[in-house]
Amino acid sequence: MRDFASCFSEYTVQVSDTSCSSYSNNSCRSPGLIPSIQNAVTCLYRTILSTQKQFLISATWYKNNISQGLNITIGNDPSTAIKLNSNSRLFRKLKGSKSLEFDNSKFEVLWDFSTARYHTGPEPVDGYYVLLTVDSELGLILGHMGEEASIKKLNTGTDQMAKFSLVSRQEHFSGSTLYSTKAKFCEKGSDHDILIRCSGENEGLKHPVLSVCIDKKIVIRVKRLQWNFRGNQTIFLDGLLVDLLWDVHDWFYNPAASGYAVFMFRTRSGIDSRLWLEDKLVQKDQEKVEFSLMIYACKSV
Repeated sequence: MRDFASCFSEYTVQVSDTSCSSYSNNSCRSPGLIPSIQNAVTCLYRTILSTQKQFLISATWYKNNISQGLNITIGNDPSTAIKLNSNSRLFRKLKGSKSLEFDNSKFEVLWDFSTARYHTGPEPVDGYYVLLTVDSELGLILGHMGEEASIKKLNTGTDQMAKFSLVSRQEHFSGSTLYSTKAKFCEKGSDHDILIRCSGENEGLKHPVLSVCIDKKIVIRVKRLQWNFRGNQTIFLDGLLVDLLWDVHDWFYNPAASGYAVFMFRTRSGIDSRLWLEDKLVQKDQEKVEFSLMIYACKSV
């Protein structure tokens, strides 16, 4: 697959509003098509301590035939990886703590998966918490029980809470050409239902059609997908400009390889006439980025 950014530099950006659609909402439905399975989710968080020291923290939820759990990494250093197994069927600690030192700071992770509930994906939906402290300062809270657990932690010696925000989220799917997820594009926004679907000849169509729906409203519909396998469009969502990009080249022309398609949603900072991918990834531009969602989709059936 070509470099993802270079695939779109020559395309014109189209802008659409998610509040209306000229297509039938029937395209959002998928009779008889089983949704793909989510295998892994990686969330990247930025934590800013009271001392203004910053860290990037990566949390990867995974699920396979052997195990299920969470890997937490500080920065890009694999030596900082903390691996937690959340599969109750295996003999593992579902509640505990681990600590390490990195970049002259002490990190501690506390977790409880003993009452965690799951749907089909690797990430729990409720009944769990994961807390991460940096130099005794709360630096990350995950899970619906996290707020309650953090209050208890504050009452037992941790008297400060750092600022943390979700920078990006990557999701890996395998199975059919139907992908369903949720995303929140800004802190004050709401969770949005996202459905990506590729219709084919088995549904009576002469050529594959790509439909992307947000909250059951079509935001893009790409006909003759085998020729329009790469493209981009800008949508308005929660008062933001969100660039939506797709690359399904390997579905059609490189099936012997991974067969992955890539879909990306990324917010823009301010009114910028350029596609965000054209910006240089220097520090000042990184600070402008609000949030990005990337979906890796493997068509295995």
